[in-house]
Amino acid sequence: MRLRRYENYQQADDDWLGELPDHWNVRRTKTMFTLQKSKVGRASADYSLLSLTLGGVIVRDMDEGGKLPAEFDNYQIVQPGDLVFCLFDIDETPRTIGIAYDHGMITGAYSVYRALPSCVPEYASYYFLHLDSFKGLRPFYTGLRKVVRADTFSKVTMPAPPLEEQKQIAAFLDYETAKIDALIEKQQQLIALLGEKRQAVISHAVTKGLNPDAPLRDSGVEWVGDIPEHWRTPPVYARYDAVLGKMYDENKLTGLHPTVYLRNADVNWDSINVESLPTMDITPHEFERFSVKKGDLLICEGGAGIGQTAIWQDELERCGFQKALHRLRPLDPDVENPRFFYYCMRFVIETDWVLAGGTATIPHLTGEQLRKYRFPCPPKYEQDEIVSHLDTISEKFDRIESHASEAVELLQERRTALISAAVTGKIDVRGWKRPSSDARLETEMEVA
Repeated sequence: MRLRRYENYQQADDDWLGELPDHWNVRRTKTMFTLQKSKVGRASADYSLLSLTLGGVIVRDMDEGGKLPAEFDNYQIVQPGDLVFCLFDIDETPRTIGIAYDHGMITGAYSVYRALPSCVPEYASYYFLHLDSFKGLRPFYTGLRKVVRADTFSKVTMPAPPLEEQKQIAAFLDYETAKIDALIEKQQQLIALLGEKRQAVISHAVTKGLNPDAPLRDSGVEWVGDIPEHWRTPPVYARYDAVLGKMYDENKLTGLHPTVYLRNADVNWDSINVESLPTMDITPHEFERFSVKKGDLLICEGGAGIGQTAIWQDELERCGFQKALHRLRPLDPDVENPRFFYYCMRFVIETDWVLAGGTATIPHLTGEQLRKYRFPCPPKYEQDEIVSHLDTISEKFDRIESHASEAVELLQERRTALISAAVTGKIDVRGWKRPSSDARLETEMEVA
């Protein structure tokens, strides 16, 4: 079925709404839905806890942790079909609207609205998702928290198609977005499977090598397991000069020895940001210790990206590094391939065996810890062979993952465009009929 534009349009009185089909009305939100303020009081045990997320309004598992109040007395009652809005900090909020499908309660920070007879809540939800895509409520912000106050929100105008048409638009979008979401989910599953496969290949290569017939022995390191019997597992300090970066002190800036420097946030897996780096003083006496040379490994000492590793490739002529980074420099380049160590770090961090004795979380990877860790150490020629093998495999994985990520992005863009076109009358869905369950035809759209 080909969807076309309506035959006749008119310019809405509010310019920001643009052109709308000439039989559509424009209404203030206060004539479409009404603000609810019912609180659960002492009956909170009778309600499910709800949360507004990127996936809409969901039932939250209170046993999963996270910040929760001691009491829920001031939480609001939410009924199926209610619209939940986040009308504060909107520029930083990834989603400001969701429709409830469950009976429950939600924090009083959100605004709960119930549809009036002139409004189909599913249509309204899709319309405000459309506004979300370009922060369309921005003109109505006030204050530092960028709040849309209730009295202001009640006067915001929105398209109001005839009631049956609202239902038709909502049904059309439910069906079409579900198809798109299913395709997105498949691509995301592919990306996850690629990550698991990549990790399995890396783990096997850096602990067992490439020769399936090589005799194995116990490495003596629990997280490593068996390794080829001719491999060694010396501590890091016997292989690399490990230095924690220079402490940055803005009170001691003299400007006499300005040097750009890398921070924790600038180092990701196999990638280093060198754009718009900050500057600090590194004297000539300090420079050898706190600067990077080609082939140096940079490892994040803390933060969300703890353990992330990349190799410096002389991207800049002169560059230092801050305390939140470790720099590892081979003591003997003839026996060490830093990229093999990089793959060992990927193995350690991205598996359940993390760098703190098997615990689930490590706030910091200290220099003392890092120097003592024992990693597999094959002869240099084997390191080179393993690196070449993993680089080739990784390039293939990267290419497939890139295609999948691009597909997800395009599907998400299509989803957004489809919602926007339907709720603003750019396409006419009045003649659309839900295909039978065995139909395989894609709905075609044409926006002239």
